[in-house]
Amino acid sequence: MPADRAKENVVPDEPRLTREQIAQRAALELPDGAYVNLGWGIPNLIADYLPREITVYFHSENGILGMGRRAKPGEEDYDLVDAMKVPVTLIRGASFFHQADAHLMTRGGHLDVSVLGGFQVSEKGDLANWKIPGAKGSGGIGGAMDIAAGAKKLIVCMEHVTKDGVPKIVKKCAYPLTGLACVDTIVTDLAVIDVQPEGLVLREVAPGWTPEEVQKLTGAPLINKGRVPEISLR
Repeated sequence: MPADRAKENVVPDEPRLTREQIAQRAALELPDGAYVNLGWGIPNLIADYLPREITVYFHSENGILGMGRRAKPGEEDYDLVDAMKVPVTLIRGASFFHQADAHLMTRGGHLDVSVLGGFQVSEKGDLANWKIPGAKGSGGIGGAMDIAAGAKKLIVCMEHVTKDGVPKIVKKCAYPLTGLACVDTIVTDLAVIDVQPEGLVLREVAPGWTPEEVQKLTGAPLINKGRVPEISLR
């Protein structure tokens, strides 16, 4: 039996973080005063969970700096949308600019943090997030390569395994790459993992899970530096 398929039979039944909880945990990684870009999918939920005591200037590739949370029902202004065309709000001091300038900000190293989704992350921090081989269509790279290369810190938010139970954190990516050695931290429904020179360091595990259980669902070795605490959303 292939190793990846064998892993499907050892998936524990403990609850995992929801997509919203992954975003909430990732929001705790953002420093006060940072310029931050949020990618599609789970990362796009992060603005709704920003701690009240900090200010973050969210950047959108369609030309916004100072984007706030998503608009609630009744607040929508369809002239004010993010790069996913979802209605958003603004924080005080927000600004608008040409889309070309927005991409210059990503390429020029002006973003403190970027948060992207992922299909695979390797033990060296390589990222594949724009195409699954065999899937319909040509894939959608968008500005992900520029963002991955240009951000000072890159966080990836994703589920720990595929719907078939196959690990998405691997020794070497098998999917087309977005960037090489660009990922700093991975936040999944099972763990928070830091990419360090010595390998993947397991920083936190989901409530009810053990490091050993998380390792069984990870396609690369995890390093435990002492006791690994459970993820807290506060």
